[in-house]
Amino acid sequence: MVFFMGIVLILGMVLSACSSSSSEKSSGTSEGSASGAPQELTYAMTSKIVGLSPIMTNDSVSTAAINQIYETLFTKDPKTLEIKPLLAASYDTPDDKTWVIHLKKNIKFTDGTPFDAEAVKYTFDKLRDPKTGAPRASLLAPVASVTVKDKYTVVIKTKEPYGAMLAALAHENAAIVSPTADKKQDLMKKPVGTGPFMLKEWVAGDHLTLVRNPSYWQGKAKLKQVTFKVVPDVNTAISMLQTGQVDFIDGIPSSQWDRVNRLKGIKTMKKAGTAVAYLGFNVRREPMKNLAFRQAVAYAIDRKAYVKQLEGLGIQSNSIIGPKVFGYDKSAEAGGYSYNPKKAKQMLKENGWEGKTIEMLVANTENYMKMGQIVQDQLQKVGLKVKMDTMEWGTFLDVSRKGNFDITFLSWSNSTADGSELLYPNLHSDNIGSSNVTGYNNAKFNKLVEESRASTDQNYRKQKLDEANKLAIKDAPWVIMDHGVVTAAYKDSIKGLTIDPTGLWSLYKVYKE
Repeated sequence: MVFFMGIVLILGMVLSACSSSSSEKSSGTSEGSASGAPQELTYAMTSKIVGLSPIMTNDSVSTAAINQIYETLFTKDPKTLEIKPLLAASYDTPDDKTWVIHLKKNIKFTDGTPFDAEAVKYTFDKLRDPKTGAPRASLLAPVASVTVKDKYTVVIKTKEPYGAMLAALAHENAAIVSPTADKKQDLMKKPVGTGPFMLKEWVAGDHLTLVRNPSYWQGKAKLKQVTFKVVPDVNTAISMLQTGQVDFIDGIPSSQWDRVNRLKGIKTMKKAGTAVAYLGFNVRREPMKNLAFRQAVAYAIDRKAYVKQLEGLGIQSNSIIGPKVFGYDKSAEAGGYSYNPKKAKQMLKENGWEGKTIEMLVANTENYMKMGQIVQDQLQKVGLKVKMDTMEWGTFLDVSRKGNFDITFLSWSNSTADGSELLYPNLHSDNIGSSNVTGYNNAKFNKLVEESRASTDQNYRKQKLDEANKLAIKDAPWVIMDHGVVTAAYKDSIKGLTIDPTGLWSLYKVYKE
């Protein structure tokens, strides 16, 4: 996700256990808690939802809502990281290119139509179809065919062995949609899934209201209603949390962490996450396509000082694959380019780039703005002129995917927890024009990533990912700003809330007491 996400290792934790010594009481009834507290929750988000189709979105803000409405065939246990069946009942692998998936029975979409093998085939075929233009089509790129064996059995054939298959099928963008609904309406605006909640109202740019699915196959959610409220200013969002107008916020910027921690009646948590934030070069343009220019920029950035300003809400690293992601090897930290402004200035001057004006595209969220302001100042100190263009999140996603920038800042949540699903969608040439926004194309790198995907031998996969990671670090299409820390704050009356290192959460078991 371009945030996003994907990303992708899910190491969840119960939030209420992270910052309080008090034990959580037993879950309330589906109609209300013992104290009679209203079973409604309001979540404040600083960016607006782009859309509500798992096939057509790839940003963390939209995914937070989609995750309550739709479900995947498999899911990751937030405590053990084990991939477990969700809509699937079980699976067989008669050979290394065949996945036979047996589905759970008697499940319905919220439009009343059945969840079955035809729905799975429809979803996966549409996700894979180039005409769809799905941002995360790469999840199923190795798939050769999806066939219906019977009403509750799907057979997936791959072109080569695909070691990350189950991780891909547990990814939110592989959630199953209602074929009937998709054919008659725009799922970006009117979603229909099998999940515990369904759409009541969406006023774009203002709020989204979900109500519980009365026929949910695992039993009704405890919350009757959930509202996603757009609050662009984080200071306002925190004030609303303090006054009780909202119940839950996440993605708290470092500048506000101490303030939130001091609030009475509010619990907080932070945990090392899977997300990686980076400065990306548009390598299709001059001088960004020149390695020496990218190196000079990398030398100019004091990333240690940047991470220090995050006050514990970021982890410094040279590695593209983070410590919480499959494929990481500590030896990768020796790569990259350390802060050396003198060398940066010399390289720019020697190559005739001194005084060059470059366009920096920045989303207008606090963390990205912080990155942009710091980097703009540091690049100007070594002799570059930097024009910063800021825009709101949805517009930023469109502009960045079209390559209308010189340098930009993005992040990837990596919700599959697999390094190949970080490197392949973001840096493999297959995905230029979609999730590979920098346009990076290196044949050797491509081959290493392909080898990491086309094997079920996990030791071999890890070796290839490490090689690919180190090559990309040296080639510098990205300069890693930090690896993320998941943060959240919520009223102490909220129980049952869980969050994983990608920042994703489910409200199915949440209730108020």
